[in-house]
Amino acid sequence: MVNCSQSSLTTSASIDASAGNGVAPVTIGRPVRAVSIGFRPGRALEDVCALVAAEAARGTDIIALPESFRVQNESSPESLDGPSVHALSEVARKYRTYVVCPIDRMEAGRRFNSALLLDRSGEIAAVYDKIHPVCFSEFDQQPPVAPGDHTTVCQTDFGRVGLATCFDVNWPDLWRELARDGAELVIWPSAYSGGRTLQAHALQNSYYILSATWVPDCRVYDIDGEQILCDRDNRGGGLNVSRVTLDLDRSIFHCDLNDSGPLEALLRDHPAEIIVEKRLASEGWFILKAIGPGSGARRLAARYGLEELREYLARSRRQIDERRANPVTSAFAAAGIAPG
Repeated sequence: MVNCSQSSLTTSASIDASAGNGVAPVTIGRPVRAVSIGFRPGRALEDVCALVAAEAARGTDIIALPESFRVQNESSPESLDGPSVHALSEVARKYRTYVVCPIDRMEAGRRFNSALLLDRSGEIAAVYDKIHPVCFSEFDQQPPVAPGDHTTVCQTDFGRVGLATCFDVNWPDLWRELARDGAELVIWPSAYSGGRTLQAHALQNSYYILSATWVPDCRVYDIDGEQILCDRDNRGGGLNVSRVTLDLDRSIFHCDLNDSGPLEALLRDHPAEIIVEKRLASEGWFILKAIGPGSGARRLAARYGLEELREYLARSRRQIDERRANPVTSAFAAAGIAPG
């Protein structure tokens, strides 16, 4: 893992409570403006930069491009200071946006299918090397694509962003690792759509997923696995450009231990700041969302002792594993008795 240092399109907002008087808008939740640009490889770099610049000029926090967006062949490998990174770094710096820039990369004689995260100053904030290259195509390249050896979650100024690429969608352990490392939004550059396999990872790991593909399409999945956006070739001519605002402050909880005194007290004390946005009765889950300025849904929930779903399941797993490994010692500890 490399550590570098949100349901719908309407789950976050900025309210200008004093329009025209020069006072900054009040932000509710933690809104992130994300853009996915999809197309088949081979577009001129200048055209890709123009697409990214046009979207960045509208105001955005992160823009994602598809896997190996220039192409992947015998002449496409480039270094971290190659033309793709140089050109898109200039765009990121000019418009103060993060950019996910997937390239066919060479380093020290080894070739990787890499997704770079460029920060708002145009610097490389993270490098993710695809852990699961496609064995019948990428291993046949000359030189062959080498598998990466670590997951990547990067702290940005709006939240924690994880990266995964195309064929990675088939290995749940990678996606669990992104969750363990605190990913709130996972960007997935790909050659294809992913569909239910991608949706399953959002459902199981309680983070947003946004794709950018060759198809071209964009799918966005909510923290409870619900598909909240599905665009395909929406510009025509083999180009898809999708824009979505996600609230990374929204949080999901299990009803166990939460859906009684602590939740009732939270909602009673802060009726103008937070609501239960969604209840999923079959799963025994609920989602909290900020509706007014204040501490935010996550901070308020933590203050009242509510434990988010991901942390609850991780803690439960640790306790189950401990009980399995040391059944007698664990039983004494649970009862508050010193063994022996």
